[in-house]
Amino acid sequence: MLTPRSWWQRLKQGLSKSSSRLTDGIQRIFGGRRIDAATLDDLEDVLIEADMGVETAAAITAALKRERLEGEVTPLAAKRLLVREIAARLEPVARPLLIDPALKPHVVLMVGVNGTGKTTTIGKLAAQLRSQKRHVVIAAGDTFRAAAVEQLKVWGQRTGAEVIALSQGGDPAALAHEAYTKARAQAADVLLIDTAGRLQNKSGLMAELEKIVRVLKKLDPLVPHSVLLTLDATTGQNALSQVELFTKVAGVTGLVMTKLDGTARGGILVALAARFALPVHFIGVGEQIEDLEPFEAQAFARALVGLDEAEG
Repeated sequence: MLTPRSWWQRLKQGLSKSSSRLTDGIQRIFGGRRIDAATLDDLEDVLIEADMGVETAAAITAALKRERLEGEVTPLAAKRLLVREIAARLEPVARPLLIDPALKPHVVLMVGVNGTGKTTTIGKLAAQLRSQKRHVVIAAGDTFRAAAVEQLKVWGQRTGAEVIALSQGGDPAALAHEAYTKARAQAADVLLIDTAGRLQNKSGLMAELEKIVRVLKKLDPLVPHSVLLTLDATTGQNALSQVELFTKVAGVTGLVMTKLDGTARGGILVALAARFALPVHFIGVGEQIEDLEPFEAQAFARALVGLDEAEG
């Protein structure tokens, strides 16, 4: 885990593309202009361009309109107002992933399309859980991709987590059954289950996921206890349809947003919070273990808007 200060620096740097887009727009709109309907319309356009979504952008500008702002508003004052409004919308979803110690194991099913960083996120989560002295078992359930299985085996060696895998092309539901049975027999603390994410065969993928969930529930009706969806921030508005799809099939309970360092679309997290109100457990701003951290609304809002700590 990073210190709060070092994580803030990584977060600020990671969101620099997103904050640059917003900062440029704010500077243009609030640089010496009076607040009027046209100004707020321009701000709404900037927020939409930052992928916050039409509804969220309209709600934020409506909230600013209710402020009855008089005269000129400086860019700094505008940033502070935006941080307040964005953080207010994110705070209800900024919730940590709680591992229930009474469950042996607490089962976390990881879902998401290929390329979102799902397998890497599992490895990073395993590392964090192992650092807390938890007994972790990983099921390499993306049997379609040999690279995913090998990647998890490497993470297992690095973290000391046991990795259960089948040969390429094996039945993921059978693997989930085996992994849960072993993890329960060992009284493991956490079982992390990877899954395939090849959307080019959407019907097959969804049937596979449904089968995994069905098999697990035969072993325990409460399993999986957590279903985490990894989302690639660079996909922007497409993330909304992914949440709808995977929630329908697997019952998503929380989100992990990755690759925020590679996009100017960081505002999509605000749109997701407004649309689905699902907990956002973690965000990622890089490839290193320390680049995945619990989501914190105020820090994210400040970094997204480009408001430095010294600016209040």
